[in-house]
Amino acid sequence: LLFLSETGGKDRRSGLILTIPLCLEQTSMDELSVTLDYLLSIPSEKCKARGFTVIVDGRKSQWNVVKTVVLMLQNVVPAEVSLVCVVKPDEFWDKKVTHFCFWKEKDRLGFEVILVSANKLTRYIEPCQLTEDFGGTLTYDHMDWLNKRLVFEKFTKESTSLLDELALINNGSDKGTQQERERSIDLNFLPSVDPETVLQTGHELLSELQQRRFNGSDGGVSWSPMDDELLAQPQVMKLLDSLREQYTRYQEVCRQRSKRTQLEEIQQKVMQVVNWLEGPGSEQLRTQWGIGDSIRASQALQQKHEEIESQHSEWFAVYVELNQQIAALLNAGDEEDLVELKALQQQLSDVCYRQASQLEFRQNLLQAALEFHSVAQDLSQQLDGLLGMLCVDVAPADGASIQQTLKLLEEKLKSVDLGLQGLREKGQSLLDQISNQASWAYGKDVTIENKENVDHIQGVMEDMQLRKQRCEDMVDVRRLKMLQMVQLFKCEEDAAQAVEWLSELLDALLKTHIRLGDDAQETKVLLEKHRKFVDVAQSTYDYGRQLLQATVVLCQSLRCTSRSSGDTLPRLNRVWKQFTVTSEERVHRLETAVAFHSTAEKILQECPEQPEAFNDMDQFDEIEAVGKSLLDRLTVPVVYPDGSEQYFGSPSDMASAAEHIREKMKLVSLKKQQLRQPEATSPES
Repeated sequence: LLFLSETGGKDRRSGLILTIPLCLEQTSMDELSVTLDYLLSIPSEKCKARGFTVIVDGRKSQWNVVKTVVLMLQNVVPAEVSLVCVVKPDEFWDKKVTHFCFWKEKDRLGFEVILVSANKLTRYIEPCQLTEDFGGTLTYDHMDWLNKRLVFEKFTKESTSLLDELALINNGSDKGTQQERERSIDLNFLPSVDPETVLQTGHELLSELQQRRFNGSDGGVSWSPMDDELLAQPQVMKLLDSLREQYTRYQEVCRQRSKRTQLEEIQQKVMQVVNWLEGPGSEQLRTQWGIGDSIRASQALQQKHEEIESQHSEWFAVYVELNQQIAALLNAGDEEDLVELKALQQQLSDVCYRQASQLEFRQNLLQAALEFHSVAQDLSQQLDGLLGMLCVDVAPADGASIQQTLKLLEEKLKSVDLGLQGLREKGQSLLDQISNQASWAYGKDVTIENKENVDHIQGVMEDMQLRKQRCEDMVDVRRLKMLQMVQLFKCEEDAAQAVEWLSELLDALLKTHIRLGDDAQETKVLLEKHRKFVDVAQSTYDYGRQLLQATVVLCQSLRCTSRSSGDTLPRLNRVWKQFTVTSEERVHRLETAVAFHSTAEKILQECPEQPEAFNDMDQFDEIEAVGKSLLDRLTVPVVYPDGSEQYFGSPSDMASAAEHIREKMKLVSLKKQQLRQPEATSPES
């Protein structure tokens, strides 16, 4: 085709013009023959009947080649060729070479052969039917024609093959039974070429043919079309119509097949999901019935359950996808598939929801078991802490720390009570869930597994109850002991306080109880007050003794040695002895003062005229002796049993009391002198 073409021009008989350009290179006659056969197959029989005018362009070739080509035309297209124009070069071939006369061989060749120069070719063919190579005005682009011809040939070949394939597919789908249709369709279900591409190519080719141009007006080169039969527009249109018809049927077949395939795939996937959930999935759950005996064991079971859930989630994802696909098909509204689709959807939903409910039940059961074991562990730790606290010896520093410890003990016991109550609630909730476990057994007898779980739960609760009861008993003992210790500390504190009070009474006795009274009456009042003061001190001492005796009893009960009562009793006795000595000294001074004041007042109140006053002068000596004795006692300290000494009041206080006594002794002495004067002036004197 690179050397031979139909330009689209016509001779004066309206026959087509065939141009054979020859070149200097060796021309293959076999290729030339094949090319001629192809070109002569393109025109219709009507065009062939009008004959061909062949232009053999020998300007660039040798004479023997030209002769061979002309003779070959006799064998290839003798009936179709009416005229052969051999275009000779400007320098004509040697006459020795061209002695062969074609015109003499016309009858043998079957067509007329003329030798003509390129500029003389218009004598036989109109210039408008010749290309520029031969001095004509006919516009012809051989490469463009060749490309379009290749497109046409390819389209014709592909469309014809595609029509056969589509017809086979479509006719196979019309067979009687479903099995025969599927077998026939499966043999050639997919065409060898894409129908859309072939149709697109055909439409583009037809569009260009109808526009009577191949390469358009963009390049500024137009192409004069050949005969409509040569352009094969009707053939392209016929092929396109057939393709569209078969392709429409093919699309419907594909749609039906796709729908059936999709339905079968959905059914297959549904059965895969159902078979797995009712098979391996259910078997996994059948083997998981324990709840664990600790937090770690429950967590391990939860982790195992999460792995099972992870496997189920993959199938649940398939379920969601299948459910969406089934819903889409149901919305399409194909009556023949509605019942089957709904049945598949219902079966899939039932199995998935049942399995999901079983997974959720198992997860809730394990979570309840984990909470139960967590509460049990917390309670066990609380009981261990309480027991540890009870096993430690009580050695508090004082009653306040004992009270604080007792309060902490009560709080811990209360916390244990709340923990045990929470454990019972969690345990009962877990037992309730286990009692409902049989409904998910799928025919499996879970009595043994449930009994083990129930026994474990009840055993944990009973064990915690016993431990709590033991701790309560120990708390009762510890509470009694601590209350006794509180009493012990209280007794010791009160006993120490009694010592302090007694010391304060002794101090008050020494520092403030120093007056001896101005007369006998006042001194008697002071003596009475002192006795009451001594009664108070006696009561304080007795109270301290009683507290110390109670301390001894409590120490014996607690089997411990008091830390403070050992020196409290000696201190109490020592202070009491000091108080007793001081009190006795005070009493002795007051009684002496009463005697002194009473005698002095009696003397001072007697009249000089009474004769008996002169007969009892000894009482003056007695009162003088009592006064001196009293004055002497005021200067003497109180000596305690341990040898220590203590004075009443300050020296000024003692001096004031002594001065008052001396004043009264002076009055008594003056009275004595007065009584003696009348005696001196009497007759006996």
